[in-house]
Amino acid sequence: SPEPERTEQNKQHETTMSVESQVESLIKDNSVVVFSKSYCPYCTRAKSALKELGADAKILELDQIDNGSAIQEYLKKKTNQSTVPNVFVKQQHIGGCDDTLAAIKRGKLHELLEVK
Repeated sequence: SPEPERTEQNKQHETTMSVESQVESLIKDNSVVVFSKSYCPYCTRAKSALKELGADAKILELDQIDNGSAIQEYLKKKTNQSTVPNVFVKQQHIGGCDDTLAAIKRGKLHELLEVK
């Protein structure tokens, strides 16, 4: 029997779901996740700082993947932050570049990542 036709709304819902599950599993499966854009200087700064910390960050360049804007939309809903970098450590939302640098300075990320 032919498959029932999928309505636009259905498709939209599926896309949203897959973006949500993609983002959530990235956050769950990696100690450090940076949602970034390759040309963004703040992203570069945050990524370097995390690297210096010895953090093995999973980096997603939103400008280089097809559903980057959908991911950014979802992150905005999830975190109330519409800008990149959007950094998560041990499933905790850290924030943008300044937040990340401040958290490193305070030793918060060392604690979360158990680095000396």
